Amino acid sequence: MRKCIILAITLIMSRSRKINKGANPYILVILSFIVVILLGSLLLYMPFSAAPGTGITWQHWGDFKYYLDCFFVAVSATCVTGLNGFSGGLAGTYNMAGQAIVLVMIQIGGLGFITILTFLLTLFRNKMQFKNRYMLSQAVNSTNIADVILFVRRLILISLSVELVGFLLGLPVFLHVFKDNIPLGIWNSVFFSVSAFNNAGFDILGSNSLMANEITALKASGATAWMYYYFLTYIMILIIVGGISFLVIIDIFAKKGKFARFRTFTKIVLFTSLFLLLVGFGLFILTDGLNGNITPMDALFQSVTCRTAGFSTFDQETLSLPGKAISCLLMFIGGSPLSTAGGIKTTTAFMIFLAIYSHLRGKKVVAFKRTYSSNMVLKAMSLMVLGIFAVVIAMTGIAMIEKGNSQANMENIFFEVFSGFGTVGLTANLTPTLRMGSKMIICVLMFLGRLGPMTFFQVFQNSINKEGNLHYDYIEDDFLVG
Repeated sequence: MRKCIILAITLIMSRSRKINKGANPYILVILSFIVVILLGSLLLYMPFSAAPGTGITWQHWGDFKYYLDCFFVAVSATCVTGLNGFSGGLAGTYNMAGQAIVLVMIQIGGLGFITILTFLLTLFRNKMQFKNRYMLSQAVNSTNIADVILFVRRLILISLSVELVGFLLGLPVFLHVFKDNIPLGIWNSVFFSVSAFNNAGFDILGSNSLMANEITALKASGATAWMYYYFLTYIMILIIVGGISFLVIIDIFAKKGKFARFRTFTKIVLFTSLFLLLVGFGLFILTDGLNGNITPMDALFQSVTCRTAGFSTFDQETLSLPGKAISCLLMFIGGSPLSTAGGIKTTTAFMIFLAIYSHLRGKKVVAFKRTYSSNMVLKAMSLMVLGIFAVVIAMTGIAMIEKGNSQANMENIFFEVFSGFGTVGLTANLTPTLRMGSKMIICVLMFLGRLGPMTFFQVFQNSINKEGNLHYDYIEDDFLVG
């Protein structure tokens, strides 16, 4: 068995070399996600994954609509989004086997299939050819080719360690809530820990996220109200840690928490993340807190969960229009590079705002005693434009498909599309009502948002670079803009 695993992994990793010596490693990343999604959707489609009472049997094998709904869940789980087309939620749709399949897809989607594949490969062998190391470094966005194996092992160790801590933190709550069913309490603690750290937003409590279930019932009693707030607090910590970037976590431990010694990347991520968290909290208080629509705890949780997590403590449809607009902005930005989060990323947003601010002042793009090249600014701007373009196209397509759907007003579609692209999972109760064509558009958005628009364009980068290697330069010219 061990030899078979080694052989299979080696064949996958070396396949691109046999096909084309100049193969682009980003193709491997895209294909790996597609394989996981297709396999996961097929497993969820099987009757052995269906929850009791759903009536799903082998006779439904030809039900293509049911398969597409399972496919939607598979994409949502692998892209760590949390959107679910089934009105009954995961608990009402899948049994423990189905939930376990979803959980595995969340774990793979959060870390990346290539990361897990590399970890399994290096369990049996420590040496890898330079080309394979290079491909892995590109796949996991590591700049250190020599130590890419050590880097991947650190990612796995950090992920499993944080999820273990999250599981232990959740036990007191879930063992109290499910004191008559201890195994179910343990399973819920495991599921929430993995889902929260990977910013997936899936839960197995019911169909209303964290709005109306056994956990929210804790608020009703003064003796257990602290458990509810304790639960929300540790969930927020898991979300933040999962979305803050593995590179940042490694740097914090390596520099023993001394901010002055942190890498510039770490400083930018921490500054931007804290800024967005506090500003989001303050704006939600102003738009929906002062009128009593949400509590301060809801506002804080919303500011955290919009950073691609997807858990919800209140009905998103009740948010004011400004509140939804703020949520969409936070969802669009998302988390940080090389994390479990989606969106255009905090570093992209930081570079764009810094470039605009510097340009208005007529100064160079400078921050944290570093100057940033025009190439970085251009890349950040391009990523934002590509994201906006994808969102607009998707919103237009869904609006055309959902004509006659009373739930699908432009406000809710706008919210849904940003949630899909940011791999967040929040919804204004629109997802279960969407037609199949709209769900497939959301699937494309989730896939694009998880991998990032730049990943797809990098597939063609080699050929573009080769065609663009001219032996002469054109005369530089300027013209009026704006």
